[in-house]
Amino acid sequence: MEHTISVRVRNEFGVLSRVAGLFSARGYNIDSLCVAETLDPKVSQITLVTHGNDDTIEQIIKQLYKLIDVVKVVDHQSGTYVGRELALLKVRTLPESRAEVLRTAEIFRGKIVDVTPDSYTIEVTGSPDKIRGLVDLLQPLGLVDVMRTGRVAAPRGL
Repeated sequence: MEHTISVRVRNEFGVLSRVAGLFSARGYNIDSLCVAETLDPKVSQITLVTHGNDDTIEQIIKQLYKLIDVVKVVDHQSGTYVGRELALLKVRTLPESRAEVLRTAEIFRGKIVDVTPDSYTIEVTGSPDKIRGLVDLLQPLGLVDVMRTGRVAAPRGL
């Protein structure tokens, strides 16, 4: 089962390495990883996505709390958080497909952020399923590359 976990840590060198090392040492995979400073520059938030049963995730959380720089760990439950990713999609365009690429991007609320004579770069934000849907539709139209951020997550409400 997929789990989105937010880890608040002290913003110090080596912390991300220790968190990632905890996963690799135990043979757990990190499917998505995003790290950034919070409002407090002394604290960063690591948002990661992993797979495992409830017992495995409980073990991961216990191990995370053993790391000295970890402040707080939250395993977001489905429906109790808002999660988003950002993707940049590079599409090679031929004159006859340019309008269809634009329409497809517009349907997914994508934004054209770069145009060259033979390509578009599209920015899109949303759930992983939304991004996957756009990727699937753009592939036959000339999709060349996909660059995705990791998922960011925030609990619903205050």
